[in-house]
Amino acid sequence: MTLVRFISADGSSTREVEGAPGERLLDLAQADGQPLEGTCEGQMACSTCHVIVAAEDFSKLPQASEAEEDMLDLASGATRHSRLACQIWLTEALDSLTVRIPAEVRNMQRR
Repeated sequence: MTLVRFISADGSSTREVEGAPGERLLDLAQADGQPLEGTCEGQMACSTCHVIVAAEDFSKLPQASEAEEDMLDLASGATRHSRLACQIWLTEALDSLTVRIPAEVRNMQRR
């Protein structure tokens, strides 16, 4: 199992959740009731599953694709440690991954 730590947008709460290697971070977050919309259902066509990965964990992730980088350009409050949860697949190397839920979500694909 892989432990994932979700920090609320305001930092007031932290939840630790276990996921199986091969599970997508977006699915784990949604099953736990985290406020990640995932409007496009993981098709990387929106930025509503944007998370901010802890600096110490960011280098553990594979590099984002150009398409993911393009979607992150549309994400509200994106940082240099931002990723789309639909593009993070859990592995044993990601055990104890910490991600913060952004304060706001903006889906630039919807008007």
